[in-house]
Amino acid sequence: MRILVISQYFYPENFRINDLCYGLKEKGHQVTVLTGKPNYPNGSFYKGYDFFNKSFEVINGINVYRSNLIPRGKGSGFRLFINYLSFVFFGLFKLFFIKEKFDKIFVYAPSPITVGYLGAFASFLFRAKPYLWVHDLWPESVKDAGGIKNEIVLSLVNLMTKSIYYFYNTILVQSPSFKEYLMDQGVYEKKIIYYPYYAESFYNIVEPKPEIEEIFSKKLNLVFAGNIGVAQSFDTIIKSVKVASEMLDNFQFIILGEGRDKKRVLDKIESMSLTNNFKFLGSFPPEEMPNFFASADALVVSLKKSKIFSMTIPGKLQSYLASGKPIIASLDGIGAEIIKESSSGYVTPSEDHHGLAKSIINFDKLSLEQKSKLGANARKYFEKEFERDKLLLKLIDIFNQ
Repeated sequence: MRILVISQYFYPENFRINDLCYGLKEKGHQVTVLTGKPNYPNGSFYKGYDFFNKSFEVINGINVYRSNLIPRGKGSGFRLFINYLSFVFFGLFKLFFIKEKFDKIFVYAPSPITVGYLGAFASFLFRAKPYLWVHDLWPESVKDAGGIKNEIVLSLVNLMTKSIYYFYNTILVQSPSFKEYLMDQGVYEKKIIYYPYYAESFYNIVEPKPEIEEIFSKKLNLVFAGNIGVAQSFDTIIKSVKVASEMLDNFQFIILGEGRDKKRVLDKIESMSLTNNFKFLGSFPPEEMPNFFASADALVVSLKKSKIFSMTIPGKLQSYLASGKPIIASLDGIGAEIIKESSSGYVTPSEDHHGLAKSIINFDKLSLEQKSKLGANARKYFEKEFERDKLLLKLIDIFNQ
């Protein structure tokens, strides 16, 4: 099968579409990628890339065509708007320079959904069936994550989103909760297929490394991995630590990641005299994360209270489950359901810092055997629902339908 993958993001940017492309190639399919010049998340072009160079390269045997775009800068609303539109604008022209033939067009659509226009045009240009993989719900995402409240703007975004969905006969969604939302936007139920993220094969149960064990110390180590942003509701974590520290004196949060909210978070931790309960280690390549997870007692995921977040499966959840560690979560909706269904840990509602503190305290009381059982349950659920090879084969089956 000859597949053109269209994604605004691709290696060296760290998105799971990278591994999916490699996986399809491993299964014997010819994969080509149309993407942008890498600039996420820092907002400027990666070293070695600029507006004029590297329009084409080969990565792991995959032809990668790079469209120009305007970098996202510091991520302000206007700059993101220009970033999204510029990729569509330049991408349309770039398609004419791709002199290959394709059977399928696969569009990876986290924010922005506007990439869907490129897929629709590519389908017409190459006479190939298009598939849209939706990871973010517009206009809900624009309202909740982007902070846009203007009803006229939201109505226009809604019309744009509906027009994109209209072009596709097959729409894949990363969460089963997305289905009803899309149907409310006029998408026929028969068009929608639940197809979640999987965790890359390097997410596995590994032996702890002595050098990492030394960093973690002998405390109860709770690991949070990922973006440090408003969406992750770090205030809930900080407040929960304040409450839990009144009963526990030997625990710490290990934070693996960076983000726009980091400075504010550090200032708040210091103002609440909680610096001994937090250790920020910075960002690491995804391939190194299992080594850190191996030394954790539990892995933590949190999101702010929001309709869209309650409908989304957090991307890190699959990685956590794959690593076979207990999970402590502050989540609503589908994410909370997965943790309950998998019996992999503790979950309380989003932004309930008292509930999160109670989870930490109760987890600390468990025996090693009980903690190991939660981790085993996590891995078992991952193998059943989110295993890489199983989901790659499912995607190929969808293409063949």
